[in-house]
Amino acid sequence: MIVRISMDDQYQVHDEAKLKELDLAAIAAVEGNDEAAFRGAYDELLAFVRAGGPVDEDHLGGSDLILPPADVSLAEARTEFSGEGLLPS
Repeated sequence: MIVRISMDDQYQVHDEAKLKELDLAAIAAVEGNDEAAFRGAYDELLAFVRAGGPVDEDHLGGSDLILPPADVSLAEARTEFSGEGLLPS
């Protein structure tokens, strides 16, 4: 799966189950209106995505998922993270 982080780059993610787990943690923090928990969960999600490594520069395909930028606020996240999350089942 190829994931783009807005205002960043595209990364290869090999463990979609772990990505979904981290997505659900971010959703729970947003739904709980917990800024600190959201920041921690989203930072962990971004670190996981980046750990997969960037997509080769010559890759011409699109992204399977686009994440908000790293500096997304809790208020902005409310419009992105809800229900099934960024990565629907």
